[in-house]
Amino acid sequence: MDKISAVIITKNEQKNIRRCLNSLVDVVDEIIVVDSYSTDETEKICKDFDVKFIKKEFEDYSNSKNYGNSMAKHSFILSLDADEAISEELKESLALVKSNLREDGYSFNRRTNYCGQWIYHCGWYPDQKLRLFRKSKAKWEGKIHEILQVSSDKKSHLKGDLLHYSYPNLSRHAEKMDLFTEMAARDLFEKKKKVSTLKLIVAPIFEFFKKYILYRGFLDGYYGFIISIMSSYYKFFKYSKLKNLWIKHNALSNNK
Repeated sequence: MDKISAVIITKNEQKNIRRCLNSLVDVVDEIIVVDSYSTDETEKICKDFDVKFIKKEFEDYSNSKNYGNSMAKHSFILSLDADEAISEELKESLALVKSNLREDGYSFNRRTNYCGQWIYHCGWYPDQKLRLFRKSKAKWEGKIHEILQVSSDKKSHLKGDLLHYSYPNLSRHAEKMDLFTEMAARDLFEKKKKVSTLKLIVAPIFEFFKKYILYRGFLDGYYGFIISIMSSYYKFFKYSKLKNLWIKHNALSNNK
């Protein structure tokens, strides 16, 4: 039987980490937490569990996750975020497959809780994630919205949901959106990507239409509308910040 190491990255996750760890206790054989120097109770809570707690300065999401994977002693990795937890049905699926891990990657659906409500539309569900994988065959790529690249076609899908407790309130969503759009804009700038004024106008409008109409966000009621609006704002702020970076860059170049 192959053994599984769980890898979690954290930064001030005292509100989420206990729920995450509790869901893993009977599922994995090792838990590694890579912490970016939390200033809250994250480390103290982790000490209540059998966890390998490692402090590492945050560079980007892929870097932190890949570092955690390199610290794992088992051949399979189960990668979770601190605000996620394994559902009971997914626990059963993992227990069954653990006795015969033939594939190099296993995916399952993620179900997101937004402001206390489970979301089933807006393109948020089923949000298929490949999170159980053979360490030697996979690597995280991308500074933000990281993607797991698996160098194998041997994959299968498991029953059960990964439960994602995203934003407890709108203020938290707005705070995170400001951070993520800043990171996304800088990443695009470093890749020499530019955005036209037309795209700056059209992309947010289409994003709302896609989330609310095409992906039937209206079926999630009030919060489906809020998610669609916030997704539109995300596009607008990302491209606005990218455009500002180019304006500043061009101004500095012209002054030389």
